[in-house]
Amino acid sequence: MLSVVLVAPEIPQNTGTIGRLCVCTDARLHLIRPLGFSLDESRIRRAGLDYWQYVDCHVHETWEEFLGAPGTVPGRLVFCSTKAARSLYSVRFRDDDTLVFGNESSGLPPWFQARHGEDFAAIPMPGRHARSHNLANAVAIVVYEALRQLRWA
Repeated sequence: MLSVVLVAPEIPQNTGTIGRLCVCTDARLHLIRPLGFSLDESRIRRAGLDYWQYVDCHVHETWEEFLGAPGTVPGRLVFCSTKAARSLYSVRFRDDDTLVFGNESSGLPPWFQARHGEDFAAIPMPGRHARSHNLANAVAIVVYEALRQLRWA
């Protein structure tokens, strides 16, 4: 089963949309605090519609707690960032991959790349005027590329 990890997400609507994506793709969602919102907020439920009750969502206080939780990281970590040198399309995904994303304003903290730089991948962006995709869109692109490779190649 694919897992999606959001490190310190800030915008409830993005997290709600990503939760809905996880339900639609049978992926697990992990949220690493701090969160820029409450999970009880109407904005997260509105974006997730009536799917939010079905999200397999786990909240962790820290990255280290996430890594140490039983059964959270069964496979490989794939870090998704605009700072990666390698393309998302060079990654050969596996069923038990964990896809890690940073927050909306600053992405993953620099120490992630220092520790895991070889496991970073970026969505190619041929456009010249944007720094990055919206977080919910980026997660959808990566999840569906993984599913394309794993289920529909």
